[in-house]
Amino acid sequence: MTDLYLASTTVAFKRTWSCVLFDLDGTIVDSAPGIISRMKRTLANVGSVIPSDESLLQWVGPPLLDSFRDFAGMDPLQAQLALTEYRHQVAIEGAEVGTAVFPGLAGLLARISAAGIPLGLATSKPESQANTILDHFGLSQYFTVITGASEDEVRSSKADVGGEALRRLAGVDTSRTVLVGDRHHDVDGAAAHGVPTILVEWGYGSPAEAEGALAVVHDVDALYKLIIG
Repeated sequence: MTDLYLASTTVAFKRTWSCVLFDLDGTIVDSAPGIISRMKRTLANVGSVIPSDESLLQWVGPPLLDSFRDFAGMDPLQAQLALTEYRHQVAIEGAEVGTAVFPGLAGLLARISAAGIPLGLATSKPESQANTILDHFGLSQYFTVITGASEDEVRSSKADVGGEALRRLAGVDTSRTVLVGDRHHDVDGAAAHGVPTILVEWGYGSPAEAEGALAVVHDVDALYKLIIG
């Protein structure tokens, strides 16, 4: 995404959000190197064509079953077998391998938490992997709830994950919730619950994916100002 897509950030957001949901991959952590490496091994082991790294970047963010279907043309059985192999690769080396926290994100989460705004995680990554990554980087402490895909992938779309996160936030004021993400899946999934989305430029989305977003930000300071007001 480029500065051409920052026009909406000039709108004055003076309200304080009552709750903030964060995506994980491409928003808090740069997980693409690890995911792409494991994906290439997975595709090789199931006898599928291995796309370029640039093409595989599209796979980062959506539920993996969807990626196997949409990008590799697999049928449901093939996609399930590939998913099982990918999870085997994760189990071998760990979900945190090939993953790094984007610069400034740990401090941002700490500042939002210190401001008294509850944080929730809503990711299409399996919840067990999300917990592993956040624990590894010492970020779990900032989240009231950590919600990811279920192990059986029944809950994997951003709409379903976001809905579960909101359900778990019972007792928290979610009337003014915003989601921070990097892909159109985040925008569409949050919209299913009437939640607006702020997209971050440092993620894996393209300019076209900004349609429908409340704003697009290019750095952590701009994101902090939009959240805190």
